[in-house]
Parts: sequence; structure tokens; C-alpha cells
Amino acid sequence: MLLIKKEIALHAFNNGFNCAQSVLKTRALNQDINIEQAMALSSGFGGGMGRLQNTCGAVTGAYMGIGLHNSKNIEDPENRKVRTSEMIQQFQLEFEKINGSSNCGQLLNCNLNTEEGRKQFEQNQLGKKICEKCIISSLDILETLLN
Repeated sequence: MLLIKKEIALHAFNNGFNCAQSVLKTRALNQDINIEQAMALSSGFGGGMGRLQNTCGAVTGAYMGIGLHNSKNIEDPENRKVRTSEMIQQFQLEFEKINGSSNCGQLLNCNLNTEEGRKQFEQNQLGKKICEKCIISSLDILETLLN
């Protein structure tokens, strides 16, 4: 099942969806929610949140996925909030262990808001080398946390 999720996420990423959308799509499919709405809600989180290059979109997509999972599986709102925060903190630790950072700008080491930075992104295939790795590691961590 995890292999299928990875294929779905990478297909989405390689076909115009951002990294947040790509990760969230696998959770939305799993939670039986409206995919179009999930993709619309997560559309601004790519490039480190609106291309600000802050928190990696694969990370924010995972955070949304954790919230989605817990909203379906933990009835008590206070317990849900506490458990979601704990899971996000654990996710963050694991993601940084694997990738060195959760900051898009640090991960890519180029400025996506400049023509030069976008050229660097394309020429160095950073989407394939960095973003896809972040998407895959996010899905791996989610699989462990949510099962």
C-alpha cells in the first residue's frame, strides 16, 4: 500500500501539483474526503508556503494529513488537539533526521523567487533530487506514525 501511495504522490508532483498537495492527496484518498477540496486547500503550501521557502510543502502536507487522520479517529476534541501536536512534533524530528532540515530554502539552497534561482532549480533537477526525496520521506514517516 505504501508503494502505491508513493507512486500516487510522485505522479501528482510530476504532473503539476506542489509537494504539499502531493503528500496530502495520499491521505485524502485514504480518508475518503473530497480530493478537489483537499488539493485546493493545500495549493498555497508549495515552495515552503507560498514560495516563501519556509516550511517544506511535503512537511505541511503531512501535517494536514495528520490532522485529517486524527479528526476521523479521535473523537474528543482536546485529546485530538494534544495528540495531533505530539504527532506533528514527532514527524518534525524524524523528517529533520532524514533530510537535515524542514526549511525549503535550506533544502533547495536556491531562491525560487528569482529567475536565477528557478533556473538553478531546473538545471540541477532539485525537484527530482530534493523535493521527491522529501515527499517520499514524509510518506514513510506518516506511515509509521499513523499505523
